[in-house]
Amino acid sequence: MNVVIDESWKPFLRKEFSKNYFESLAQFVKTEYSKYTCYPKGDRIFAAFNHSQFENTKVVIIGQDPYHGPGQANGLCFSVKENVPHPPSLINIFKEIEADLGIPYPRSGNLERWADQGILLINATLTVRAREAGSHQKKGWETFTDAVISLLSEQKTGLVFLLWGGYAKKKIPLINSEKHHILTSGHPSPLSANRGLWFGNKHFSKTNKILRDQGSSPIDW
Repeated sequence: MNVVIDESWKPFLRKEFSKNYFESLAQFVKTEYSKYTCYPKGDRIFAAFNHSQFENTKVVIIGQDPYHGPGQANGLCFSVKENVPHPPSLINIFKEIEADLGIPYPRSGNLERWADQGILLINATLTVRAREAGSHQKKGWETFTDAVISLLSEQKTGLVFLLWGGYAKKKIPLINSEKHHILTSGHPSPLSANRGLWFGNKHFSKTNKILRDQGSSPIDW
């Protein structure tokens, strides 16, 4: 697998790329992409890192799997390509932003505009086979993305981690809560949101307050 990743991450991740598990993962991904339709496109697998450089990253949002429907995934968690209908979780994210900050519901579900401001939008598993949710789980991606979370916790200070749902909350032990800010809530999926576990979390205004208090520029959500 050709790791197309921003130069700012390479000094920190070079050792990870040379480990046996990653070499096995790379071979698995290469085989999957040659045999099946997989998402996102090969040059978008590491898009989260290419939009949010290491030194600029100040917020981390953790998803689980890329979207597995045609034309949806663009390498950023919860994000879809331009002119693609918004999936239910993204709809609820935008609804909460509207309620929290009064920002009108956007036409585009492409969250590159967030990533370019320093939000690392990372899925725990970076690839998936078309129409087969979870098909690339437990092949090594989780080991890699856990290493990324641990790296950020160790190397940086004052990050805001937004952990939505049970899966994301399992990453809490990887994060030094004395150096970073952890905001948790239910997942924005309808199953969780309709049970009152998502709406009203005000994570977007809370994130901006934390950033301002640290002397950092807030996110334009």
